[in-house]
Amino acid sequence: MNLQETFTKRFKQARKAKNLTQEKLGVMIGLDEFVASSRINRYEKGVHLPDLTTLNNIATVLEVTPAYFFC
Repeated sequence: MNLQETFTKRFKQARKAKNLTQEKLGVMIGLDEFVASSRINRYEKGVHLPDLTTLNNIATVLEVTPAYFFC
């Protein structure tokens, strides 16, 4: 499994473990509510990867370290 596959799998698992929808997580990390769901979906599908600031925000909301997504 490569890093991108690991990221997408761990990201989705962490979001679901917190019982958050894609839209809710997106809004919680500061995304506009109109793009939140589609942006999180693209991260989970591996279409895009978040930048470091966004990755840190996601990790904070999901209560994991940024490294969690890649290990």
